[in-house]
Amino acid sequence: MKPCLTILLALAVMASCLNAKHQFTTPQMGWNSWNKFACHVNENVVRNTADRLVETGLAELGYNYVNIDDCWALTARDKDGHIQVDPAAFPSGMKSTADYVHGKSLKIGIYSDAGTLTCAGRAGSLYHEEDDVATWSSWGIDYLKYDNCHNLGIPPQDRYIRMANAMDKATRPIFFSLCEWGQDDVWSWGSKMGN
Repeated sequence: MKPCLTILLALAVMASCLNAKHQFTTPQMGWNSWNKFACHVNENVVRNTADRLVETGLAELGYNYVNIDDCWALTARDKDGHIQVDPAAFPSGMKSTADYVHGKSLKIGIYSDAGTLTCAGRAGSLYHEEDDVATWSSWGIDYLKYDNCHNLGIPPQDRYIRMANAMDKATRPIFFSLCEWGQDDVWSWGSKMGN
């Protein structure tokens, strides 16, 4: 009887892990640019932070995410509707920055918004979800913090599911962190959309 119980428990655990496309086994730990740099984040800050996480030994302890918060993008999209990196802040581009972070055996995160603009007034992802996910995937992004500003009054479930569906089409696993401010009972639906 014990072997059957063990197999059933193992199957139950495996089934619980299959409720989302991309599962992550540990909490995401690392650094986020917002509290220290706000809209003054740039390529040098990101690269120096990656260096410090490795040099201080924090990366070995599991602090392996370098997350770029708001203000990395321009306020307008290009003529084809693609999100644009601020070239003054990231002159080498986001792919080069991501490659640098990955070269340190770390992961890189980025910020966007489930509205037409981010909280700081940069281009948001509402109605551009699939294009943005494809762009972030091409850069090698590992993590998305997805905020709730400039949302046109559309219920969050209707906006966040759009990004969740786009993430299902991503060419690489991207951790999807919902930043919904605890409104609209996010605890009852958020785990079905994000990580």
